[in-house]
This record gives sequence, C-alpha cells and structure tokens, in this order.
Amino acid sequence: QVQLVESGGGLVQPGGSLRLSCTTSRSIIGIRRMGWYRQAPGKLRELVAAATRDGSTNYGDSVKGRFAISTDNALNTVFLQMNTLKPEDTAVYYCNGVMWSGNEYWGQGTQVTVSE
Repeated sequence: QVQLVESGGGLVQPGGSLRLSCTTSRSIIGIRRMGWYRQAPGKLRELVAAATRDGSTNYGDSVKGRFAISTDNALNTVFLQMNTLKPEDTAVYYCNGVMWSGNEYWGQGTQVTVSE
C-alpha cells in the first residue's frame, strides 16, 4: 500500500501561480509513473501531467506551456508548478502513482480555484 498526500491547493486570481506537492509513503524511485489529474464539477477526470522513471513527461493539451511536473527523489515528492492560471483550471487535483507491478494509487485530492 502506498499513501499519496497532496498539498498546495487554494484560491488564486487568474494569471497567478500555484505549486502543488504530493509526498509518497515510499521511495519515489520505486514508482514507475507519477502524475497529476484533475476533475471539475460535471466533468470527467483528466490527465494534467505525468512523469515516468525513464525521464519522460507528458501534459494535457490545455496546460502545455503553463504547467510543469517535477520530482524530488530525496523528498519522495512530485510537484506541479502551475503558472498563468485560468478560471477553467478550477478543479480538484489528484496525485496518482503507478507501481512497476501495475498497482495504482490516488491521493485524496486538493482543491484549486481560479477566480477574481
């Protein structure tokens, strides 16, 4: 079992920035893929960004050029830097981890609200 704990959500004005953090209960080096997803009211959960152990990253089309995913192995933490935030980025953001075994884990989610 792996626990993922997110932090860093909140209220921000359009054009602002936030950084989300997700800390894992085990070494992040042993996790094949770490990612961030989001779900807005009435919408399906969608991929925001993901990073795999081979160093590759991928992003949802709506956040390319604005968001960046990174990992800190020493802290067992994955970050999501979100810049130039828009109202449509408002959602609950979830951390996701996929193990080499294929097991998948989710955090509890953190609310991001972009509004004046």
